[in-house]
Amino acid sequence: MKFSLCAALACVLAPLAMPARADLASGSMDVHWNQGAPNCAATPAPPLQVHRYNDQTFIIRESLCATSQAPFLYLLIGTKRALLIDTGDVADPTKMPLAKTVLGLLPGAAAGKLPLLVVHTHGHSDHRRGDGQFQGLPHVQVVGTDLEQVTQYFGFKDWPTGSAVVDLGDRQVDVLPTPGHDVAEVSYYDRGTGLFFSGDFFLPGRLLIADQAADIASTLRVADFARYHPVAYVLGSHIELDADGHGFGLWSHYHPKEHVLQMDHDVLVALPEIIGQFNGFYTRFGMFVMVDQSRVLGTIGLALAILLVGVAWGIRHLIISRRQDSA
Repeated sequence: MKFSLCAALACVLAPLAMPARADLASGSMDVHWNQGAPNCAATPAPPLQVHRYNDQTFIIRESLCATSQAPFLYLLIGTKRALLIDTGDVADPTKMPLAKTVLGLLPGAAAGKLPLLVVHTHGHSDHRRGDGQFQGLPHVQVVGTDLEQVTQYFGFKDWPTGSAVVDLGDRQVDVLPTPGHDVAEVSYYDRGTGLFFSGDFFLPGRLLIADQAADIASTLRVADFARYHPVAYVLGSHIELDADGHGFGLWSHYHPKEHVLQMDHDVLVALPEIIGQFNGFYTRFGMFVMVDQSRVLGTIGLALAILLVGVAWGIRHLIISRRQDSA
């Protein structure tokens, strides 16, 4: 994906400042995600799709037929412990065997399983409903999602500045505050693979912005980070576009000709200019649709209220007119 949005000087200097991508552990994004179905009852699909990026990195997607959110989850395995980013939108393990699947991917057997740390990009329910499947399991720790829990666990002293590091054993993952979509949102960068996990902060689809000032500040920090770190792919939490850049319906269980999940390094560098186009209400810029959901919903609510008042007035006027005619 190419962008001509970033400032010329930044685009020229960024490749010079970055370490070489050749140092990154390679992986494959050669995958066709299950597209769901127009009628999921007639065309059932497995609840989870697991893609092996490489031997220590897995991309997991919940089926569109199980949830229209179809979130992506990420499992990173080190030598001392593993990291699961997000737990998805379905709590019931009989419908969504997430914990069973994740534990099955970890090395070791029974009590010798590699310890697992469960974290989140943010606290919206479609990213944490599966937490209960992991609660109480041996050698598994689940980190909470509110701002106090996030800052305390990762040790952020001056949120949202700075960063934290999770050491998995021969594999380090940077944790970057990226509020704007959610007050406690974070993104993750795996130094070994160069994968940048952006959650709902940035993805191929609708960018729901709750706090524009915080979001712009986050984009500046991320763009600066990307200039000095090799990024193989940017991986968000959802795909909401088809291959031509058109959006799927909000509650669609069918995504034919879906856009690829991965975006590239240049998109992160261009982020401040992309989000800088947002008018605070609704803006489409390139393939990205930026929305202040609260304002849009508020406007829709106000319009419906005005419509209902108008209908009520019309009915009242009609009743009075008929009474006068019959008098």
